[in-house]
Amino acid sequence: MPRSCTALLAALCLGAAAHAADTVESPGALEAMKQKAGKMLMAVKPFLVEGAYSQFHPLLQSVRENQYMEPAIPRPEQQAQAEGKLAEWVKQHGGRRPNILILLVDDMGWGDPGAYGGGETLGSPTPNIDALARDGLTLTSAYAQPSCTPTRAAIYTGRLPVRSGLIRPTVQGEVAENAAKEVLAARLLGATGYRTGLSGKWHLGEQAGSFPTDMGFERFFGMLGVVDMYQDWQMSAYSPEITSKPERFAAYKAFHERGDWLMQGVAGKPLERVKPMSLETTANMDQDFAAWSENFIREASADGKPFYLVHAFSKVHFYNIPANGYAGRSPAGTPYRDGVVEVDDIVGRLLKTLKDTGQLENTFVFFTSDNGPEEDSWPDTGHTPFRGAKGTTWEGGVRVPGIAYWPGMIAPGRRSDGLFDLMDLFNTSLALAGAADRIPDDRYVDGIDQSSFLLADDGQSRREIVWMWNQNEFAAMRVQEFKAHYRLYEVDNNNPDALGGLNNSRVITPMNPWFHNLYNDPKERVPKLVEKVWAAGMMNFPLFQHAMTFRVYPNQPALATLQSTLDMMQSE
Repeated sequence: MPRSCTALLAALCLGAAAHAADTVESPGALEAMKQKAGKMLMAVKPFLVEGAYSQFHPLLQSVRENQYMEPAIPRPEQQAQAEGKLAEWVKQHGGRRPNILILLVDDMGWGDPGAYGGGETLGSPTPNIDALARDGLTLTSAYAQPSCTPTRAAIYTGRLPVRSGLIRPTVQGEVAENAAKEVLAARLLGATGYRTGLSGKWHLGEQAGSFPTDMGFERFFGMLGVVDMYQDWQMSAYSPEITSKPERFAAYKAFHERGDWLMQGVAGKPLERVKPMSLETTANMDQDFAAWSENFIREASADGKPFYLVHAFSKVHFYNIPANGYAGRSPAGTPYRDGVVEVDDIVGRLLKTLKDTGQLENTFVFFTSDNGPEEDSWPDTGHTPFRGAKGTTWEGGVRVPGIAYWPGMIAPGRRSDGLFDLMDLFNTSLALAGAADRIPDDRYVDGIDQSSFLLADDGQSRREIVWMWNQNEFAAMRVQEFKAHYRLYEVDNNNPDALGGLNNSRVITPMNPWFHNLYNDPKERVPKLVEKVWAAGMMNFPLFQHAMTFRVYPNQPALATLQSTLDMMQSE
C-alpha cells in the first residue's frame, strides 16, 4: 500500500472514530476509539502516526514530521534564532563550517566533575572541565546507554543500539559484522570535506571491515577494544590463576601478542601496529592519544579544513594505572582520582591547542561520558548521586555529564535540565555542518537535531522522551521529568544504595511499571503509579509508536546475549 494511501486511510479511520465519539461524553472513550482504529489499521500496514502527540495526550508536546525520524518538540522561534546565528557565523568565516570536537570519557560518573558537585569535594579537582561548564552550557539531564559499545554506536549513528545490533560491549576478537552496515556521522561529514579522526577507544569491532577507518573515519590512532581486556590477565592482584602459573601465562601472552596493540591507520589502507599493550602502555596511552589529537588539530588547521574529531579517553575505565607523573597527583591519592586529574589535564591541553592554532572560536566542543560509573570495581570507580551504575537503566547507569561549549555561539553560564540523548550528537553535528540533508532515510534515526537548543541564548530542549534499552530488552522511558521502568535491575536484594551493576545484578519484570517523578524522587526509591493514573496514559501512545518503529524498520541481527544463547541451546 503506498504511503499516501496509508495516510489517507489513517485519517479516515481516526476521523470516523472521532465522529462516532461525538455523542460520547467521556474523553476517555474518544481516546480508546482513536487507539483502537489506529491499531486495526496498523495491523494491516505498519506505519507511524505523523502530527502532534497532543492529540493523544494533552501533556505531550512532540510532533512527528516524517516516518523515519524521532518526533521532536517544535520550537520555531528558537530555531529561527539559531539558524540565523549559524548562517551569520558561516558567512563571516567565508562559508567555512565549524569544527566538531567530542570529548568522550570512559565510565566517568555524573558527579565526578566539579561542575556537577564533584571535583575538589571528591579529591580530584577538574578546573579545565569546570571552565568548559562555566563558559558554556551544562546539561543536567544528558543520557547515555548503559554500557560503552552501545553508547559509542548511538553517538556515531544516531540510532538506538538495539537497531544496529551493537547492544553490549564487544569481547576480544569478536566479529561485529553488522557494524559495517551502519552509517556513521564521520562518513557523512567526510563526504562534505571535513577531516575526520578518532583518537583513543573504538570498541565497535576488532575485525577488518569494522575498523574505524572502514566505517568513515579518515584517520585513527588508538585501541580497538577496552583497556581492561589488555590488563587483567597480566595483573596478579586480579588474575592469580594465570600469573602464578608460568605455562598459563606464557600461553596467554602468546595469544594476546597477536592482537593486543595500539593501532593506527588511514582510510583505504590496513591498520598498523604501533606498540604492544603492556601494562605500562595502558597506563600511559591517554598521553599518546592526547599528543595524536593535538597533532590532528594542528594539521587540520594548517589545511584550512574543518574537522570532526572524537577524542575517546581510555580512562577512567578500570583498571586505572596512573600514568607517569600522575601517581598521587590528586588530593585523594587514589588511582581513579589520579585518572580524573589526568583527564582534566588533557581537556586543558586540547583546548590550549585549539587556542594556539586559532581554532577555539571555530570549534563546537562537547564533553561527556559513555555511561555511569562502573561500581563493580569499587573503589576504582566514579561517583553518581543517583541510584544504580553502569549496566543498569537506573539514573546512575545512564545519566552522564554533558557540557556544550563554543565561544561566541553558546552563551556562557547556562544550565539546563532539558533532555539530551547522546544520540542527538549525530543529528546536531550534521546540522552544524550544513549536512542534515545527508541523514539516510532508509532506516529509523532516533537522534534529534538539538542545534537550536544549544545555540539560542535561551534555548530549550527539543527532546521530550528518552528511550532506555539494555541489550535487546526495553527497560525504561523518561517523558519530561517522569520516568517509568518496565524492567528492574536488582543489586543486593534491591538495596538502592548497593554497589554493582554488572557482576551482581539480576533483571526482574514488575507487575506494573515503576513510575517516578525524578524531581521528587531522583534516586528512584518509591514508585508512584497508583497515585498518578494519568501517567500511564501519558506513556501509552509514545510507547505504542516506539514499538511500531521496529515493525516499520526492522532491527539488524544483534550480538549474542546470555538470554539469546540460552534460547539457542534450548532450541537445539
